[in-house]
Amino acid sequence: MSDTGTETGTTATAADAMAAHDTVEAAVRAQLAKALGGVRGMLEAAVPTIAFTGTYVAIDDIRLAVAAGVGAAVVLLLIRIVQRSNPQFVLNSLFGIAIAAFFALRSGKAEDAFLPGILINAGYGAAMIFSIAVRWPVVGFLIGSVTGDPTAWRSDPGILKLCSRLTWLLVAPCVVRVAVQYPIYVAEGDQSGFLGTAKILMGWPLQVAALAAMVWVLARGRTPIRREDPAT
Repeated sequence: MSDTGTETGTTATAADAMAAHDTVEAAVRAQLAKALGGVRGMLEAAVPTIAFTGTYVAIDDIRLAVAAGVGAAVVLLLIRIVQRSNPQFVLNSLFGIAIAAFFALRSGKAEDAFLPGILINAGYGAAMIFSIAVRWPVVGFLIGSVTGDPTAWRSDPGILKLCSRLTWLLVAPCVVRVAVQYPIYVAEGDQSGFLGTAKILMGWPLQVAALAAMVWVLARGRTPIRREDPAT
């Protein structure tokens, strides 16, 4: 196929994606669902942690617990490959459990497997709060990915305010996780069982709650999308 044909096909695909949503709220809902991977994507993120924590609590062997967590992620990845479906969320989970395993095996303490998650949530939360403070809330870029202009949304005060509110709702789970899990992590004794339980309960269930709150906010408005003309 010629370069012209490829470019035309890409433009048409982008135009179809833009035409599918006529309001800011609809576009953000669609992009959020895609980013989270739906129920299956969130479950795939939880299963390796459940396997790691459950195994360690049952047999008190950190190496077997790590093997169980990594093994669960690998099995999920193989299922995705056999089904020829998108492995993105399983790969994310596999990467996360691999980092957790490195920390735990290096120190020999099971609770250290949860330190990377605490640090990542702290980093994400701080970055999103900073984006709100400088009036570049990260949710705005979800709108830009649909409209074809990554920054035009900032010129509309209503959209900017909406994006800031939605970004705060994404910040909330990160803050709650750090506020609950870090004190458990620094407490005396082996806290891996409590940390694993907290991580599971504050994983996809908390994310679903945040998503539900965002959908409720989005359902209240119908802000027209201002699209850039690809021909200009």
